[in-house]
Amino acid sequence: MTNGPKEITPSGIKINVLAAKSTQMEITSKQGVLALGIEKAGDFGDVGMGVLSNGTPYLNQRGLAVLCGVENAHIGTISSQWNESDLKPRIKKIKAILDESNLVAETAHVEIVHGGKAHFCYPAEVCLAILEYYAMDAGANVQEQARRNFRLLAGSKLRDMIYSQVGYDPTGADRFKKWHDRIALNYQSAPRGYFHVFNEAHTIIYELIVAGAQIGEKTVVDISIGIHWGKFWSENGLETDFGDRIKYPHNYPADHPQAKSNPQESWCYPLSALGAYREWLQDHYIEGGKFAGYLQAKVKSGDLAPSVAQLAIEALTPAQLTSQ
Repeated sequence: MTNGPKEITPSGIKINVLAAKSTQMEITSKQGVLALGIEKAGDFGDVGMGVLSNGTPYLNQRGLAVLCGVENAHIGTISSQWNESDLKPRIKKIKAILDESNLVAETAHVEIVHGGKAHFCYPAEVCLAILEYYAMDAGANVQEQARRNFRLLAGSKLRDMIYSQVGYDPTGADRFKKWHDRIALNYQSAPRGYFHVFNEAHTIIYELIVAGAQIGEKTVVDISIGIHWGKFWSENGLETDFGDRIKYPHNYPADHPQAKSNPQESWCYPLSALGAYREWLQDHYIEGGKFAGYLQAKVKSGDLAPSVAQLAIEALTPAQLTSQ
């Protein structure tokens, strides 16, 4: 066990822990700099909630206000007064509640731009401390709604409820499912003597999943690789060296919208070109900036958290040696 309180410092741009599985959480700016994003989000009635790219479940400001039975502005005021030099009694009490759980919060919420909109995300532990305050310690401002919800959501129940509602598995057990489903449909689909890009993209796909990407119908990196490799093949006349490429049927799982037009015609290439393809993949696609460009487009569209893109690039791009 560690000595002293855990620290929650959701600044919105810095983080050093990528998977909070336990009931304790540490988000600090002391190790590394990664952009924090939203992995999953949804509105359930009047309560907005989601999961950050580091696995932290959160409620939005309106959702927390609804659970506490107070006006949205009251929760905003807690955030604005969080680090005043002369703390208000309620801020002192909420921080004391966090301290009892061995937690310290630098800020009450994380502000994240997602899908072109600012989101005010209150980590579950902070939410519970505020909810407990309005349930038990707010004096004349104690809210019966807060009492009822605190009884229902105390401990790990709020965290579990958020994970369940937005469909997030904190163990990561299902994060490989959609990729595996595609493998099951296509691993033997190319004719003997040929390879296809999907089966050769496994290292990149694996690193994306490990970094936290949701690989599925929206993030299909092998399409990007296939487009760039096909262009390179044609522009450099590689059929002269290796023989002609041919089409083969590629299928998507039934839960992908692409499945409506199954089977998809896709190119496969002579095995004699496999070495050339792998050199191109490393030198041109990964290190040449095309992979980074694909990820940046996904971040811009809101399909990928910035931290995931950075981790994947770092994992796949070898460190460059510099002369002293």
